[in-house]
Amino acid sequence: MLVLRIQPAESIQMNFDAKVPGPTMGVGTVNMDFSYEDYFGNKPATGYETLIYDCMNGDATLYKHADTVEKGWEIVQSVMDIWAALPQRDFPNYAAGTWGPSAAGDLFKNDGRLWRRIRTPSEEKGGE
Repeated sequence: MLVLRIQPAESIQMNFDAKVPGPTMGVGTVNMDFSYEDYFGNKPATGYETLIYDCMNGDATLYKHADTVEKGWEIVQSVMDIWAALPQRDFPNYAAGTWGPSAAGDLFKNDGRLWRRIRTPSEEKGGE
């Protein structure tokens, strides 16, 4: 299993089974876990911190030009206009920070499977 955590606790975790060294056949679980905070001793900057820092230093590398932003909104606005013209649909929205709508679980249940619950970093460290 490969877990990529994006924010706020950026990390990469991989769990897999491997043969235990020796003449007999045995399999053990290997856990590989990398987090910026644990490895480097501090949390990485957020995207906003990076952008503000670059702005203060006059580095526009990560910023879009105005014409690119306007073209992007032109495309998005045309999609939004079509959505507004269509009758409202029952879309499975869900609250931020949750595991998603129950409809997502139903996709797997219909096939006899279940989503695997990934523990949060605070749960792994004994919190919550």
